[in-house]
Amino acid sequence: MVLLKAADFSRREVYLVDLLHCVIYFLSSMATIPRAKKRSFSLGFTPISLMDRYLISEMVGPFLFGVGAFTSIALAIGSLFELIRLITNAGLSVLTALEVFALQLPGFMVYSFPMSMLLSTLMTYGRFSADGETTALRSCGISVYRLVLPALVLSLFVSGMTFAFHEVIVPSANFQAKNVLRRALKQTNPQFKDRDIFYQQYGEIVNPDGTKEQGLVRSFYARKFDGEVMRGITVLDFSQGQIQQILSAESAVWKAEQGVWEFRNGTNYLIKPDGTYYSILKFAQQDLRLPRAPLDFAQEQRSAEEMNIRELTNFIELTIQSGNLKEARKLEVSLQQKYALPFICVVFALVGSPLGMRPQRTSTAIGFGISVLIIFGYYLLLFICGALGQVEILPPVLAAWLPNLIGLGSGLFLLQKANA
Repeated sequence: MVLLKAADFSRREVYLVDLLHCVIYFLSSMATIPRAKKRSFSLGFTPISLMDRYLISEMVGPFLFGVGAFTSIALAIGSLFELIRLITNAGLSVLTALEVFALQLPGFMVYSFPMSMLLSTLMTYGRFSADGETTALRSCGISVYRLVLPALVLSLFVSGMTFAFHEVIVPSANFQAKNVLRRALKQTNPQFKDRDIFYQQYGEIVNPDGTKEQGLVRSFYARKFDGEVMRGITVLDFSQGQIQQILSAESAVWKAEQGVWEFRNGTNYLIKPDGTYYSILKFAQQDLRLPRAPLDFAQEQRSAEEMNIRELTNFIELTIQSGNLKEARKLEVSLQQKYALPFICVVFALVGSPLGMRPQRTSTAIGFGISVLIIFGYYLLLFICGALGQVEILPPVLAAWLPNLIGLGSGLFLLQKANA
């Protein structure tokens, strides 16, 4: 479908162009009218109109261009230069560098999807406006809201694709990239917390008067951990509302088959309510049915970017139980951002579409520049809101979604202004 500018032709050609506009509008309208007798193969959905197919097809090219451009820039800044430095200075092999580069690619690509959606809408609707196609369609009675609908549909699809990448591919790819690089450089940093493991278990405690309340049940401390055996163990039991037992052991191992901890070469101190010892029991080996959580907490050394939503949720629970509420707050903000970030695509589509409809030509260079400015402003706002959430000024949900809400409000304002 090609719409021509009537101003460039004679009077007779103007009439032909107007007739062509009306025919196109009639065909696009008829494509959305359900027929009572003739059944089409639509799987129960309303057939996509000619105008919608045209708009979406025009946005696909700039979107793919944006994915390539933004991903290349992000990779060059965030990964490529560092890998080249490691090849020249640290002796990293080229094959290993290529493997790490390929594993890091999804992590950078997923952030290029929203940026590309913004660039695509700016360039597509900008070209429509410059060529007079927007004016022609609006003269046929099509509102700005209807013109933006294909962009919103495409942005919802890209949001789903972004969420799938962020949840399924990116966490494992980032974790594997870190491990491959660590092994290649022969780094000795363990994949677990190797010392000062402190875990606090909270739950229901029974007071001496028989009442029950939520509080600290048990405190677990290990001085060292080699990945399998914990050493220098101290366990404090507060399950009766006050300390009643202290267990000190040389080492401890989790026995997965029985679901118990095996403590070796230790002493069990039983304490009276007045704080004095009434029994001291030494043992060479003792099995206790305590939670596995201290082991999980020690072994989990992945960052939030290397965990999916389920893994991050479980780690937040472990962090809260360990008593590190400040770290748990940071992780909760990161968790909410995992839900909110994919919907940037919808926000950028809603902002880019009315901006592109302005009566001026939006070339690739101009569209790319405007995209960079909007993206910079958005991610600056995202960083500020995330920091406010971590210091408990904003709730985690609001800290993650506030940039989207501000962007959504800005997009609706621009859309209403374009429709005026």
